[in-house]
Amino acid sequence: MKKKKKRRTSAFISFSVIYQALLLVLMYVPIAVVVVYSFNASRHTTTWAGWTLDWYRKMAKNRSLLEALKNSIVLAVLSSGAAGIIGTLGAVGMARISWKTKGVVEYISMIPIMIPEIILGMVFMAFFAMLGLPFGMVTLVIGHTTFCVPYVFMMVKSSLVGIDKSLVEAAKDLGASERRAFFDITLPLITPAVISGMLLAFAMSLDDVVISIFVTGARTNTLPIRIYTQLKSGVTPEINALCTIMLAATFLLVVLSRWMGSRTGRKQGTS
Repeated sequence: MKKKKKRRTSAFISFSVIYQALLLVLMYVPIAVVVVYSFNASRHTTTWAGWTLDWYRKMAKNRSLLEALKNSIVLAVLSSGAAGIIGTLGAVGMARISWKTKGVVEYISMIPIMIPEIILGMVFMAFFAMLGLPFGMVTLVIGHTTFCVPYVFMMVKSSLVGIDKSLVEAAKDLGASERRAFFDITLPLITPAVISGMLLAFAMSLDDVVISIFVTGARTNTLPIRIYTQLKSGVTPEINALCTIMLAATFLLVVLSRWMGSRTGRKQGTS
């Protein structure tokens, strides 16, 4: 019996390793190919002609791409900043109330990241058209803020759960007001979670295509939309170079987000 159990366990482990390896290959090999061919001297991806940085230089001189990059960065900064404020206030407010419908309200707050992006984009387009808002940066910021808020809300909410409530109560016993206790005790403890959520929201806003297509205007072009429209005429090494830079930026933001999240855990562990 023991031998049979060991065989089953080893077979299960082997299957798990094979499955994980296959999943990693399918996920990361295409990314690796894009990165490598961004340094290809040949314009065609079917042939390798040596290493070069020419495509990065040409991309740096492409004004339309740089303008789209600027719009994407501005949009990501504004939407992640607004999401940071709204998500933090929402999470702190929900932590202090004891309504029977609290769980329902929290679930509703998470809906924007559960709804398919194409449906959310169509809803935004119809809503903004009904309000008569001109499509452009304003509608983009509103749309991106909406689906970015849940990321900050989740991070801050989980951070608030680990905070010792006696710290705030002790501050109040010493004469601190509700506002003073929040800024002196609660906010410093949840700041890493807020920043982590904002970094994640920044990355999600920077990469968004579907919602941006529905709510952008003719004069406002973001980088993902610019790449998407340019892909219709064929993939060029410039696109590979741009994708490589965006991948590096996204990876950096994710690493920073995880690092800030780990800092939150350490802070709460020492408090």
